[in-house]
Amino acid sequence: MSAATRQLQSLRDFESALIVKPSSLGDIVHTLPAVKALRQAHPHLKIRWLANTEWMPILQGSPLIDEVIPFPRKTFRGLAGLLRFWNWRRTWMCLPREEPEIVLDFQGLLRSGLSSSWRGSECVIGLSDAREGAHWFYNHAVPVNAGAHAVDRYLELPRALGIQIDAQDITFELTPGHPPAGWPESLPNFIALHPWSRGEGKSLSNSALQAICDALAPHPVVLVGMTNDKTRPTGSHIYDWSHRTTLPELIWVMRQAKFCISVDSGPMHIAAAVNPRTLGIHTWSDPRKVGPYPPDVHVWKAGRIAKRGEFTAAECLGDVSVDEAAAQDIGAWVHVALR
Repeated sequence: MSAATRQLQSLRDFESALIVKPSSLGDIVHTLPAVKALRQAHPHLKIRWLANTEWMPILQGSPLIDEVIPFPRKTFRGLAGLLRFWNWRRTWMCLPREEPEIVLDFQGLLRSGLSSSWRGSECVIGLSDAREGAHWFYNHAVPVNAGAHAVDRYLELPRALGIQIDAQDITFELTPGHPPAGWPESLPNFIALHPWSRGEGKSLSNSALQAICDALAPHPVVLVGMTNDKTRPTGSHIYDWSHRTTLPELIWVMRQAKFCISVDSGPMHIAAAVNPRTLGIHTWSDPRKVGPYPPDVHVWKAGRIAKRGEFTAAECLGDVSVDEAAAQDIGAWVHVALR
């Protein structure tokens, strides 16, 4: 199927829309403004979202989506997984839908292109920066700047479908979340700190983590996230909630926090989406492309703190880790920001 064989139709011609964006956590958050634009412009559409099973909780309960469909990605690993993926095709094609349906592939990889095509709907649209041959499964590929921030790239798809988007109206409609079981009632003005990431070279070292916690005292610091490292910072103002929150609970914690600090990760984008008082920490990654999107959120990069668009190209290409001195500077900056 050629990516340029069909002229784009109006969304008024469709009864339902399928969003194909199984992962990752941060990329799902980045897709929300585009889906919000679809919902606001065409409230008649029944909107479904195909998402990896582990990320479904951040979408369930969102007013933007009528149904979240599980994509059991973990079961498709290895040679046996390829057979399971092929067998899943039969189930996928038979799921209910309202016709005609439009399929919007925001993922842009071979597996998402195949899934979009297997759906059996007549209109499949993706982005021009799709990889692994995914564009061969599209009726139309929307031109995007591959170097732009993910949110801006994804917004080009609803724009191509005739939807006007006001930059002041770009928000992230995440599920409200709920407090974790056993959450202390008397924990006012706490700082949520997410210091770990699966990405290599992004997590805070133990010494930097201890230094930043020391610098944040006496503010209560709530540690959240997951790590295989058993070492934790010490201090009477530190509350260890690592490995103790579900995704909806994490969203709630970050909403309630007086301030959020996070290394570059999916939870950083959740924090930025729900709390303007957020600081994202970038070591080697480029905040202009993958940093927290909302305009009020700040970024630590190359030894200084600014908005993501204020960093130079040279700064964004650098790889500067957070040492103890930088951690102390971050803590001091947060103290000033909380005044």
